[in-house]
Amino acid sequence: MTGKFVKPVNAVIAGYSYIKSSLTGNVSVAGMPAALSVELTNHCNLHCPECLSGSGLMKRGRGYMDTGLFRRVMSELRPYIFNLNLYFQGEPMLHPQFFSFLENCPEVRKTVSTNGHFLSEENTEKLVRSTLSKLVISLDGLDQETYSKYRKEGNLNAVLNGIKNITSAKDKYGSNLELEIQFLVSRNNEHQIAEVKRFAHEINASFKLKSMQIRDKRDMEYWLPSGKKFSRYKKIDGYYVIRNSMPDRCARLWFNPVITWDGKVVPCCFDKDAEHVMGDLNRDSFRDIWNGTRYRIFRKSILSGRYMTEICRNCTSGMKWGINH
Repeated sequence: MTGKFVKPVNAVIAGYSYIKSSLTGNVSVAGMPAALSVELTNHCNLHCPECLSGSGLMKRGRGYMDTGLFRRVMSELRPYIFNLNLYFQGEPMLHPQFFSFLENCPEVRKTVSTNGHFLSEENTEKLVRSTLSKLVISLDGLDQETYSKYRKEGNLNAVLNGIKNITSAKDKYGSNLELEIQFLVSRNNEHQIAEVKRFAHEINASFKLKSMQIRDKRDMEYWLPSGKKFSRYKKIDGYYVIRNSMPDRCARLWFNPVITWDGKVVPCCFDKDAEHVMGDLNRDSFRDIWNGTRYRIFRKSILSGRYMTEICRNCTSGMKWGINH
């Protein structure tokens, strides 16, 4: 099979095994994932209260991904994956060798999500001249008071200047780098949705709303937006529950695993504290982990009763609504 056919054929094979597993309830795994998320670091410069990293409640150790480990992982997976997300927990641009990750696998579509505090003129010129496909910038308000309700210790002017730098660099180099403004909706900023949407349109960026994951149910009333369509929760008999019917299936377990900064493979982006480690890439190949016993048992647990897994109880996968998770 020639190289150009490997990715699409692999995606079809993986898709077939997912559909078969979902319909039968029996785990079938074929092929490799078509997408991958890699955590460059779980350090962050902000202290967002509902973020496990920013709040200081993360139990796992902090660190930075080794570039050698990343190269080994990509040498194994690059024939199969279409998309690579270079973020998970933390701020990826804090990695001292951040730009070296963008030089690897130019044929793979790469996305970085940032809080926007490191978009200096020098960095933005490097970004638009790199092989990065998409840059997602968090912007949760257009005045400092609103913005810092959630982005604790964040500097709105720094973010706006960074956005200006990236748009100028795109114009300077004729770059087709995609920009996306991401807005995390809460009760404190929902009144600015339309204003931020206009701002995104003015800079030729796409605009995405994101619902807030709330860890502490005692904080629900403070954070939950009044617009129900912006919330992932609903209130039943005095208790807040996810608005997800929680079907016993999850495509993420067949298509998009996550690798933490220290080489642990976890099932999805909702396992923020790496409570379900499927394997360690410092010891085993990705293929062995992907097809291993731990992964098979975890997939089976989702197929037979997804609601019983704690990380799934805040998950929006399978939820039908108009905004991103």
